[in-house]
Amino acid sequence: MKHTTAPFRADHVGSLLRTAAIKQARQDRSNGTITADELRSIEDEEILRIVEAQKEAGMKAVTDGEFRRAWWHFDFLENLDGVTGYEKGSGIQFNQVQTKSRSIKVTGKLDFTDHPMLEDYRYLHKIAGSHTAKMTIPSPSMLHFRGEMNKDIYPDEEEFFSDLAKAYKKAIQAFYDAGCRYLQMDDTAWAYLCSEEQRKEIQARGADPEKLKQWYAKTINEAVADRPDDLKITMHICRGNFCSTWISSGGYEPVAETLFGGMNIDAFFLEYDNDRSGGFEPLRFVKRPDLKIVLGLITSNSGELEDAGAIKKRIEEASKYVPLSQLCLSPQCGFASTEEGNLLSEEEQWAKLRHAVKIAEDVWE
Repeated sequence: MKHTTAPFRADHVGSLLRTAAIKQARQDRSNGTITADELRSIEDEEILRIVEAQKEAGMKAVTDGEFRRAWWHFDFLENLDGVTGYEKGSGIQFNQVQTKSRSIKVTGKLDFTDHPMLEDYRYLHKIAGSHTAKMTIPSPSMLHFRGEMNKDIYPDEEEFFSDLAKAYKKAIQAFYDAGCRYLQMDDTAWAYLCSEEQRKEIQARGADPEKLKQWYAKTINEAVADRPDDLKITMHICRGNFCSTWISSGGYEPVAETLFGGMNIDAFFLEYDNDRSGGFEPLRFVKRPDLKIVLGLITSNSGELEDAGAIKKRIEEASKYVPLSQLCLSPQCGFASTEEGNLLSEEEQWAKLRHAVKIAEDVWE
């Protein structure tokens, strides 16, 4: 049951703990003591190092660790045409901890004409060698969910989502033209729609969770439609990840039928590292024999290694709903969705990835 195409039996979400050299270089750049070119040179060196470390850990897919980003989503979104990043004055609230201030707003018609992350991907592709270079970007849902809309520019919601889908379709093609064959879209909106508490907050903002679910699914499907046959597009459903804390909880039942039965995605990375994610029962909506489910059973929030036997037992439980041949294993989220990173050491991070590889070998090979 070896797997030669993405997602792989042992995979990972993408972001990695920023190294000391990266943190210092970004601080130096912020202080103006090094140039942008000098920063990029240091990033290149550190990305090369962590790509080699991923290979040594046994990963078939490698990422740049999102080392050139401060955020998993804002850095990409604010470089779309018609989107501007700004300091909001307050951050995103997690469990008794708050991120630094940053947000985005729509300031013009949406489009994708050029983007700095295309060059970021080209560098990763060049150093990946025989391994698969995996690019991670936020889902189109995140611009609507986290961004400030402008009714003067988009008085009609349908036009906004149509332009958003078209922009992402161009982005997908541009990454493909740069060599990308494994693209992951990260999305927290679907996890919010699983949470009764968060659904109430969405309603308090004047939005309808069921309508959002329809808009987001339609937009994503339009964005990925007509993609090349050899491009794998996956989606990570994230429940929030900042300094080992989270935001939303609740099983996948409220969104499972839409996600697994109504979206043209090749695989879903699902968080299943604790009770907040609920049980495997929503996986009964997986009907497509080509749809892969990557079980996020290894936590990225702490350095303690899970009991391998317990992980294997949970994979067996999931296989009651989805054939084992369609399942894979990964950490539940990245190790550093923001540049601050989670509360574990770099060595603990690599041990987690090696652990996932060893368990996957035992289960599938």
